[in-house]
Amino acid sequence: QVRLVESGGGLVQAGGSLTLSCTTSGLEFDDYAVGWFRQAPGKEREGVASINWSVSSTYYADSVKDRFTISRDNGRGIAYLQMNKLKPEDTAMYYCAASRYYTPWTLRASDFGYWGQGTQVNVSS
Repeated sequence: QVRLVESGGGLVQAGGSLTLSCTTSGLEFDDYAVGWFRQAPGKEREGVASINWSVSSTYYADSVKDRFTISRDNGRGIAYLQMNKLKPEDTAMYYCAASRYYTPWTLRASDFGYWGQGTQVNVSS
């Protein structure tokens, strides 16, 4: 059974930092690309960042470029999202997802077949 479990969310002041973790089990982790998505109340799910299986390529949405960093530890089956200089508009539920498909040009939720339950990030002004 494939499982993805996010952790590390919480409440932080604007300008602060958080690191989210996505712990996986039940899949050959280094065969999968990992994506981070977020969804704020009343808004559509947004792709935030993705990383391919070999850690040779990453994608970032313009809204988080130069502030967020995605990484992964294939030996431990964990992916991370380091979030710096957080803004109130970063407030959302954050989800990690896994896919055998990867492109560095875009990030589509429909390409990802395995999802976690999410971790809430709240950024106060």
